[in-house]
Amino acid sequence: MTENLPDLTGHWVGLAAVAVFVFAYALVITEETTHLRKSIPVVVAAGILWIMIALVYNAQGLPHALEAPIRHVFLEYAELMLFLLAAMTYVNSLEERRVFDALRAWLVRSGFGYRALFWLTGTLAFFISPVADNLTTALVMCAVVLAVGKDSPRFVAMACVNIVVAANAGGAFSPFGDITTLMVWQKGMVQFNDFFRLFLPSVVNFVVPAALMHLALPGGKPEASDDVVKLKPGAWGVLVLFALTIVTAICFHNYLHLPPVIGMMTGLGYLLLLGYVLMKTHGRRGASTENPFDVFRKIARVEWDTLLFFYGVMMCVGALGVLGYLSVMSNLLYGQLGATSANVIIGVLSAILDNIPLMFAVLTMQPDMSLGQWLLITLTTGVGGSLLSIGSAAGVALMGQARGVYTFGSHLKWSWAVAAGYVSSIVTHRLINAALF
Repeated sequence: MTENLPDLTGHWVGLAAVAVFVFAYALVITEETTHLRKSIPVVVAAGILWIMIALVYNAQGLPHALEAPIRHVFLEYAELMLFLLAAMTYVNSLEERRVFDALRAWLVRSGFGYRALFWLTGTLAFFISPVADNLTTALVMCAVVLAVGKDSPRFVAMACVNIVVAANAGGAFSPFGDITTLMVWQKGMVQFNDFFRLFLPSVVNFVVPAALMHLALPGGKPEASDDVVKLKPGAWGVLVLFALTIVTAICFHNYLHLPPVIGMMTGLGYLLLLGYVLMKTHGRRGASTENPFDVFRKIARVEWDTLLFFYGVMMCVGALGVLGYLSVMSNLLYGQLGATSANVIIGVLSAILDNIPLMFAVLTMQPDMSLGQWLLITLTTGVGGSLLSIGSAAGVALMGQARGVYTFGSHLKWSWAVAAGYVSSIVTHRLINAALF
């Protein structure tokens, strides 16, 4: 979309745009200190960037040249946002119907030892995150760890590291597991079935650090609880419809050649119908009683800050692409270093910078890569954030949930083990998927 646009990387507007974006992203990074929601600086920055570019284009006699690229970026965001809106609504519905509470209660009263719980919570995080998002999965598993490990801070800290690694690794081999994998799938760079070629590398990414941490875990067994959680009406129905929604999205994309977001929005319609049925069957027991299941309240409770953050980031990166910076980055990384080195470096950078802008930048650059390399960048950006606690949404959320126990320092203590898993997963991918490179 930017082939015939002027290169403005050396123009004042290009330098000013970079300065605005860097300042906005610095505010995002310092969200914990400033308490300024991460969406605010990038949304404002996106508007400023496109205004500056439009003023320069108008001055150069190109008043309509920006229409196509800005609509292209906005359409990509709209597809992503509506897809996530449907998925988040289902996750919120499962949470409200107490599905996650029931899972937590079962684990707490199970009577497993610390080491068994370490592996069990990690394994559940690994297999739940490909369907639910890795952030929600990590929060649910962390709640279990906090409940059973209240008398063992060392167990809690190590289990949180394991959960973050497992949730991010599990999300890497499924289009539904992480925003980056969803972006790659929707862009058509990797087909749905091909994502599962990353299953074994993802397993390695999770198992290697967990095995290295195992012997340092405390022995013994936490005190069991007899807490039992009863599911609310319709809980199993929401689970079934969520699975059906995922199947619908896959079929829309693979067989009808329609955007998967159309399938997800159709699935949201399934949930709306279930909400109507539950309202009719359970009804109102009194004037002050709420509806037993109101889907629109679940939609209102989705992470709008996160969705708006994606808007700001994608519009900012799109603007930098129009200015010519992504072409420069593509030539530097993929032209000079080569695809493998570039993809590994970008994965490491995702431990410091958010993986969303990094992946969107790569997708916008569209370097000429084999399927094996597209799978590699999907893997590295998905699991690279596990290297540091601030490198993924799961890590940041758990630092807040287990405040004072799971910290940047407690995660950094085991970063060497996570790095071993990162390298091992890349080597595994190169070996078992060698024919794809």
